[in-house]
Amino acid sequence: MPKTKWLLNALVLICFMDLFIQLPVMGPLALSLGANSFQIGLAVGMYSLTNMVGNMLAGFWIDRYGGKRVLLAGLFVTAGILILYTAVRQPAELLAVRVLHGLSGGLLVPSAFTLVSRVASARDQGRSMALSGAAVGVAAIFGPALAGILKASAGLDWLFIVASALLVSGGALVLLGKLHDNRVQSGGAGASSASAKQAFIATLRNESVATAYYGAFALMFAMGALTYSLPLKAEALGLPDQAAGLMLSVFGVVAISLFVLPSNRWFDRGAPLRLCAAGGAIVILSLIALSMIGHQAGMFAVMAVYGLGFALLFPSLNALLVGHVSPDHKGKAFGMFYAFFSLGVVAGSSGLSAITGDYDLALRLAAGFLIVSCTGVGVWGSRRRRGGKVEMDPSAN
Repeated sequence: MPKTKWLLNALVLICFMDLFIQLPVMGPLALSLGANSFQIGLAVGMYSLTNMVGNMLAGFWIDRYGGKRVLLAGLFVTAGILILYTAVRQPAELLAVRVLHGLSGGLLVPSAFTLVSRVASARDQGRSMALSGAAVGVAAIFGPALAGILKASAGLDWLFIVASALLVSGGALVLLGKLHDNRVQSGGAGASSASAKQAFIATLRNESVATAYYGAFALMFAMGALTYSLPLKAEALGLPDQAAGLMLSVFGVVAISLFVLPSNRWFDRGAPLRLCAAGGAIVILSLIALSMIGHQAGMFAVMAVYGLGFALLFPSLNALLVGHVSPDHKGKAFGMFYAFFSLGVVAGSSGLSAITGDYDLALRLAAGFLIVSCTGVGVWGSRRRRGGKVEMDPSAN
């Protein structure tokens, strides 16, 4: 079992490397093809938009065919699509490849995390998700760095070739690693698709599941706000070119440390809802503090605190979802969960950039939105509990 967990975390790392390697180079690539500012923004955002569709499709296919098959298909198809980047010569061609990449890339993360949740025991879900979160953090730190090194030393074509080879190696790990998909078949041969859909819709009405989906959106909305505002603020303050990237790395290092150190036992001992509330409060306060601080040392300190909030939220949201979804619906549940992730990134970065060009105001607007929406979710949950309408855990037997 430990070997299987290490294998799955390696696959999570590879899946997220696909995202983080290509993100920093899309804007420059579009610009080199003669794209205008609108086309550049579209090229960057198109991946997230079509990724949501891929996430949803992955969810249904995982529950029908198993996470292992969907992950294999996603790895090999995405590897082939990455090679297409080397052949693009016009902005329209780049947009077409971005659509395909987003769709196929959407198969990767839900299938990987569904497999992680099925391998972990019921008492170990939080810690397992924390270790997988560490793999995500490693990809977030090393992916952009690897992209910069490859682009400078070998050129963009080789960057996509190396990324493709990395995904192929992930497919080889799945095939050679004796990875078993402990998929639960629901309802036997006579189960109708209509009853399966009704059961899944009932799951979505569960307060904890709905909270997990909102939390996924809110967490990545905050990240979108940061990725939009932080580089602008660092540039306006005259900080070194690498300052914004290093600040994001600081938050990643703090989060990874909490994921891999003995502190990861928190995620199995603490109630997921309480950990989510604490993490959300830290994220909101960090956004407000960052908008009020105008010196480099303070900004680094705030990003370290933000890393604590992110570390509390990410595994707790995953564990909250897994604990309230029946095994035969985990694929669809994770597909929707990561679709909300993608939606949050788009809303946080593109939405705020459309509203204001003031980086401090953008951070405050993001914090204000999260305060209002978090309060709304809390009031909704409280009313449901008082009304006695909280659904039973569908995974309970």
